Amino acid sequence: MRPIYLILISLSVIAISANAQEQVLAQKDSIVNKTIDLPNKYYSTVSKKSDALNRQLTKRTAKALNQMSRYEEQMKKRMAKLDSVNAQKLFNDSEQQFAALKDKLKAKTDKIPGKKLLGNSLGVDSLFNTLSFLKQSNISADKVPALNGSLKSVTALQDKLAILEEAKAFMQQRKQLLNGQLGNMPDMAKSLQGMNKEAYYYGQQVKELKESFSDKKKIEKKALELAQKVPAYKDFMAKHSYLASLMGIDAGGSSATPDLAGLQTRTQVERLIQQRLGSGPNAASAVSSSMAEARAKMDDLKKNFPGLDNAGEMPNFKPNEMKSKTFLQRLEYGGNIQFQRNTSFYPTTSDIAGQVGYKFHKNGVIGLGAAYKLGMGQGFNHIAFSSEGIGLRSFVDWKLKNTFFLNGGYEQNYQPVTLSAIPGLAQWTPGGLIGIKKKYKVSSKVKGDVSLLFDFLYSSHIPNTDPIKLRMGYNF
Repeated sequence: MRPIYLILISLSVIAISANAQEQVLAQKDSIVNKTIDLPNKYYSTVSKKSDALNRQLTKRTAKALNQMSRYEEQMKKRMAKLDSVNAQKLFNDSEQQFAALKDKLKAKTDKIPGKKLLGNSLGVDSLFNTLSFLKQSNISADKVPALNGSLKSVTALQDKLAILEEAKAFMQQRKQLLNGQLGNMPDMAKSLQGMNKEAYYYGQQVKELKESFSDKKKIEKKALELAQKVPAYKDFMAKHSYLASLMGIDAGGSSATPDLAGLQTRTQVERLIQQRLGSGPNAASAVSSSMAEARAKMDDLKKNFPGLDNAGEMPNFKPNEMKSKTFLQRLEYGGNIQFQRNTSFYPTTSDIAGQVGYKFHKNGVIGLGAAYKLGMGQGFNHIAFSSEGIGLRSFVDWKLKNTFFLNGGYEQNYQPVTLSAIPGLAQWTPGGLIGIKKKYKVSSKVKGDVSLLFDFLYSSHIPNTDPIKLRMGYNF
């Protein structure tokens, strides 16, 4: 082969390789740009969520601090009559600390939180790191103000969460101290009990608010999916996450190698066990037995108090789990459908109802509803849809056992009859219902139910109606 042909072939291969490499780089650039260039809706959603949680946490914490300080003031007045010297020692410093925490809640800072402030909420920390990554990336100039606004909201929320952790720790400390010092004094029992309840329910409600913040909306899920396609994002999160800070990974270093200095090795743990229990099969058996017993106790505690972060928050009263939920969190929405056979006066009717319930107890729900009566004709051979009236309902559910509930309610049904000459005819007829409801799970957010009810006012209805009602419904 002539040298000129070899040169031409070599140049062609180089050109093709260069072109392919350019296409790969262009494709990578397009992915990066597509990932980083998030819509303004994402930033506005983040800002709104962060600001809303900030306001809710501030309001709830201020209420808890005011209530706790009020209980302490009551105890201080009673204690001063019995022992003024000890009253000064117990309560004087706490007044200043309550005031300082209240001032921190009101203060506004634009400080970017450091790693010492991270970890108070994994959802907030992850969001903060994501926004920090985007800020270091080449995003569109018109998106910079929206990004800065959302980052400012999240950093303010980080600061607020750090203050909340401080307030929570202080309230737990005061609760334990005062219970230890004044627990045997009958005059203090009511105030101590009120303080214990306030501290417990505050911790539970803050935890639920944090968990609700972690539920991502559609735009947030989409943004996270796009960001995870970029290798640089994964590296950034690996170096700047809260776990990385715990493991001593240097965010500014070239590698993400954890610093394990100071952590106990397996050999050290085994040596410590041998020093305490000796060696041999009996020692291993004793350790295994102790671990099994401890695990059983921990499982029991988690079952009874799943929301506790540590044993120091264990309540000394029987908590009402609904007390920590907001009004909106207690609402249950749903509906049901009921069929009524045709009579001489009414066609076959389908009652299609919607309802909203308020969970006043972990076992009980009370609510209101409304129904539309859809006429369906006189049978399969005479199907004809018509409007047959409305219904207004009230109901109560109370859990009997497992998934069975006692259901009762009062309702008024409007179903006009064209034959107005019937004696005693009333277009509004009352209904008093009682029966059994069976609930079952449809999905993680939707539950179905079937109710079999008896109307004990059916005999007063003119025209007559069936006393037995079968309803199939759902709620979420």
